[in-house]
Amino acid sequence: MNWFENGWGLSLIVFLPVIGAAVVLAMPKAKEAAIKWVALIFALVTLALSVVLAVQFDYSAADTYQFGTPIDTPWISAINAHFHIAVDGISLPMVVLAALITVLVIIYSWNHWPEPHNPKLLLAFVLILATGMTGTFVALDLVLFFVFFEVVLLPMYFMIGIWGDTSIRTVPVFGWKMEMRLYASLKFFVFTLFGSAFMLLGFIALYFKSEEFLGYRSFSIVELSDLGAAGVFVGTFGMLVFLGLFLGFAVKVPMWPLHTWLPDAHTAAPTIGSVILAAILLKLGTYGFIRIAIPILPDEALRWAPFIGVLAVIGIIYGSFACLAQTDMKRLIAYSSVGHMGFVMLGIATMTDVGINAAIIGMVAHGLITGLLFFIAGSMSHRYHTRDMRRIGGTMVKMPKMGVLLGFAAMASLGLPALAGFWGEFMALLASFDPNPLIGETSLFRGLMVVGAIGTVLTAGYMLYMLRNVDFGSPSAEFADTPLEDVDTAEWLAWTPLVLLTLAVGIFPGIIFNATNDAVISLVAKAFGG
Repeated sequence: MNWFENGWGLSLIVFLPVIGAAVVLAMPKAKEAAIKWVALIFALVTLALSVVLAVQFDYSAADTYQFGTPIDTPWISAINAHFHIAVDGISLPMVVLAALITVLVIIYSWNHWPEPHNPKLLLAFVLILATGMTGTFVALDLVLFFVFFEVVLLPMYFMIGIWGDTSIRTVPVFGWKMEMRLYASLKFFVFTLFGSAFMLLGFIALYFKSEEFLGYRSFSIVELSDLGAAGVFVGTFGMLVFLGLFLGFAVKVPMWPLHTWLPDAHTAAPTIGSVILAAILLKLGTYGFIRIAIPILPDEALRWAPFIGVLAVIGIIYGSFACLAQTDMKRLIAYSSVGHMGFVMLGIATMTDVGINAAIIGMVAHGLITGLLFFIAGSMSHRYHTRDMRRIGGTMVKMPKMGVLLGFAAMASLGLPALAGFWGEFMALLASFDPNPLIGETSLFRGLMVVGAIGTVLTAGYMLYMLRNVDFGSPSAEFADTPLEDVDTAEWLAWTPLVLLTLAVGIFPGIIFNATNDAVISLVAKAFGG
């Protein structure tokens, strides 16, 4: 029997982690070693199945949905919602990345536990997050997509609120003093829920409107995309629905000015929470634009494209200047995500195959590189008991291996050629020179290209600023006589795959483009003609 027939293998990839979470929760808390191994085994099996999925994937037909359940697989018959999942060339890289990051955060956590010490609950949350993330990337029904999209909300809320950094000052909220971690978790929850409410309204509107053209109401992303290609969702209806989807996805990305929850969430979150948030959760928003907003509402996507492009470039410049003002290493990396995701959204805004390909490889590269940066920042904070870059210094003297890894990640993040970060930024700027002619704003996009290029220079500036403060110089007097352990075994195991993949994708971008290119060309042709 082929486990990938009729969606069985893909269903295992989605649901094995949550089954693992249930097993972990059923185990006695005192069996800490067994809990760690059970969580790791479930994550490793999921990753192995994802790799098999990638090997068996038919790259000559990357624009078709593969390994899926039948489109009419019943789920909630009363509202005509179906359990329809599948992968194509756009979703495949994200499925593998989500499975990989889940394994790496579990390995890293082996000897790095935030207080309060509760591996059982924390690992259960990690596994639940894995199901939510992967499910979002493979869902082809709007209700199913929404459920998976929201599944990640509560685990991350509790991860920040329970295991968040307690050393950070309290903040005033409506006259009350609140711990930073509680404030950050609440802000994350409220912002995401706010966006999701509008997104859900858009889904419901599409559901009722589809009856006019299909003869029945449908939540099917495939069927609604076919209707979108036929140009039926237009006018005021299309504009309002796109607004709802935009708010839902833009908060998750996050796009400026809806980004303000992100620096607080990253600053307060435990290390593995920051890694998952940066590497995968932010991509749920950009993936939503590519999978849902553009195919179903192509006319509105073209109309909104200049606005999205302008916001993306503002995010690039704003994120860069915000980074230059930071003294907290983790907060600097958090603001850098605003800028990097700005390049992803700029690529999407061009509504071209080059731009959307740039967005997808940018999503993968950001997951690899920023995930590594947050890992390193967390380990440095664990050793120095501070993230203040003014107090650290001299890491190349105290911990040369970690210093080299930080330098490597910084070079990749600033877009050095032959490293993964280069391709997304370069191709997004390239696509901006020649955006989709149906947008009719070529001059505007070329201006955005110039401003975006300035953003790459600023990116180099703040990454070099971080390296100057953290890596170089002599150790500060505060830590001059303090022995610090360099990279440990768990860290090597967790970080080495990210380093190797950053090199591999940078040198051989075809690793990603072989999967995405045909699927993206088909999406653009179907949505915009040609």
